[in-house]
Amino acid sequence: MDQPQERLSTSTGPTSTGGSPSGQTLRRLAEQLGVSTSYEGFDGQEAQVPDATLSSVLTALDLDVSSERAALDSLQEHLDAPWRRLLPPVVIAVEGRDDSFPVHVPSGSEPTVELFAGERTRPLEAVPGSLSTREIDGCPVDRILYRIPSDLAPEWYELRASAPEIDHGVPTEVELAVTPARLSTTDRLQDKRRWGWAVQLYSVASNRTWGVGDLNDLAGLAAIGGEQGADYILINPLHASEPVPPLEASPYLPVTRRFFNPLYLRIAGIPEIVYLRPGDAEVVQTLDAIQRRRILEVDDVERDSVYAAKLKALELLYTVRRSAQRQQQLRRFAAEGGQQLQDFALWCAIREEIGKDSPLWEDEAAGPDSPYAVEARTRLQSRVHFHIWLQWLLDEQLASAQQAADSAGMAIGVMHDLAVGVSKDGADAWSLNRSLARGVSVGAPADMYNQQGQDWSQPPWHPFRLAEAGYRPWREMLRGIFRHAGGIRIDHIMGLFRLWWIPEGNRASEGAYVYYDHEAMLGILALEAQRAGVVVVGEDLGTVEPWVREELAARGVLGTSVLWFETEGDGPKDPRDYRVETMASVGTHDFPPTAGYLQGVQVDLRDELGLLERPVEQERAEAQQTLQRWLDAVGAEGLLPEEASEQQTVEALHAYLGLAPSLLHCVQLVDAVGERRVQNQPGTTGEQHPNWRIPLADDEGRRVLLEGIQGSERVRSLSAVMNRALGRGMRRQNREGAPSQPRTMDPDAPTAPWTTGSVSPVEG
Repeated sequence: MDQPQERLSTSTGPTSTGGSPSGQTLRRLAEQLGVSTSYEGFDGQEAQVPDATLSSVLTALDLDVSSERAALDSLQEHLDAPWRRLLPPVVIAVEGRDDSFPVHVPSGSEPTVELFAGERTRPLEAVPGSLSTREIDGCPVDRILYRIPSDLAPEWYELRASAPEIDHGVPTEVELAVTPARLSTTDRLQDKRRWGWAVQLYSVASNRTWGVGDLNDLAGLAAIGGEQGADYILINPLHASEPVPPLEASPYLPVTRRFFNPLYLRIAGIPEIVYLRPGDAEVVQTLDAIQRRRILEVDDVERDSVYAAKLKALELLYTVRRSAQRQQQLRRFAAEGGQQLQDFALWCAIREEIGKDSPLWEDEAAGPDSPYAVEARTRLQSRVHFHIWLQWLLDEQLASAQQAADSAGMAIGVMHDLAVGVSKDGADAWSLNRSLARGVSVGAPADMYNQQGQDWSQPPWHPFRLAEAGYRPWREMLRGIFRHAGGIRIDHIMGLFRLWWIPEGNRASEGAYVYYDHEAMLGILALEAQRAGVVVVGEDLGTVEPWVREELAARGVLGTSVLWFETEGDGPKDPRDYRVETMASVGTHDFPPTAGYLQGVQVDLRDELGLLERPVEQERAEAQQTLQRWLDAVGAEGLLPEEASEQQTVEALHAYLGLAPSLLHCVQLVDAVGERRVQNQPGTTGEQHPNWRIPLADDEGRRVLLEGIQGSERVRSLSAVMNRALGRGMRRQNREGAPSQPRTMDPDAPTAPWTTGSVSPVEG
């Protein structure tokens, strides 16, 4: 917890009041603010962060480094700021631990400090001998530590403190988060090992889909997977993209992580469809027929045309008068969404009006409180309501998908994926600008796969501003995702501990690590996950400091094990030695499907794209040699038949993975159907390779629909392999216990008589 800090001393050496600060000063400032001045490179050597990079990163942290004196004064202000507050912006504690928090009062004052837990009020006691004093603005200020009761259950509480000398004794109120020492949701998994499917939802279509997999298809996948023994469906991030085409193809570069993408709505699943005016109904039926004719195409997922068609249909559906019950539900959803939902919908409406590249975003429309936005709240009210309505529909269909998973007997259900960040010019960057850092982006330093480093073009959380906001943006984002989820996978979970900041104008390799208050970030994640009953998996691949994995494991966050990355020396690691509390899989979405990997398609693709640094023959030989080591290990376990077919080899690799004690095992759906194409090739653009746009297809290149998955012997065979490996069984369906499907609208079925509707905004 927070401990007394000494005032900054400027007597460590000669300084200059003019010119840029010295390298020694920059490094002192960086260390005080949690910015790394060096790091271990992928080659094991220590690399020093250049002064220019440190200066840019410190500037992004709101430190004035224009001169030596300005830098020292700015740091002193940073160190003094907590002493000017009666209470911290938020207090984070751990269940059962002897934690405390600081209270700052004029020297000699005796504050009153109380804890509010529901209807109960508890006075808090100061920690004996914890008093320290510092001179702030010429006056002595006392810091007194107060003990947090160790018997508090994990939950949000309220702290109040007052002192007669401060604001006439009016209490200051802040929130206290008592976070779980360890996630109970993880402990509930300890009884058995479980497996599930990993799915790129947009790639999976059905006979009723408009070319892009939707939330009704997700419900169908849950029902099919549950019947075959799966306990979860891990899906790509469903975060919202642009409100109008063109859409960003990558689900990992959204405009917001707090709201969902209307692209995934099932139009026929919206109850008001049966009440469309006859002319409007004919338009929707025509759109439906056009889009459904394209579902067997295997070359590309046409997001833009599908979304344009869905928007046209949705705008017609929005004009239908809702029943009193549904209108009430919509109003309740809007009220619960609060200001963040209103701001997101406003951003969508303004984006539609002025476009993505308008200079107004830099000035008049620079934020939700800007002059343009204030005026647009009233003028664009109907369109704002439309975007709120879209999020309500998504909420309904997401709930139905999780209900389908529950009904299918899944222990976890839908597992959402949380992207690392958001686009620089998106909705979150616009409305959360106070909590995000400017002038820098997130990425990764050079490694053996990307020797130039990676720049993900995403603004990072500003650690100090986020803390000043009481971590509410982080908490609210988690609550939105957890609302209808059984689990979550967090991409690059190391970002809760540190992120690689790249100043604008720098190469990706010219950055520095900035550290976060991981106890607050991880603690709030654990608290919100436990409150929602959500299982948490952290993607902890790559360069991870050992203590980070230890901290995650201690808090009950599952790690990630990928067969191709689990090595010892120059060979495979015995799966029996994998970590227990992990999600284990053969591959990932950044690798070829297993059938493709067996054929070396990753080498062929990189050769075709000009990404190889060595002769292709050498790359192929090395890839085959590496693969053979795994096949030999699988064969040594008696799992690989002689002259095994491609399907048998894929199944054998999954059976080999089944030897691992990992609590969760993950099967890529592409492996279940025999797909070979690479879904995402890191380091390439959409022009080079159709990343995130490849429809699900089988081993012969034919598109696989949801109905085909249900009847596929190959899918059933791999599911049976997983059930045997994990000691599980298929779930039998019968009339009494059949997994129930969420209610959907069949566009081909007879409908209720058409009635004339009228415009019905959220407030109308």
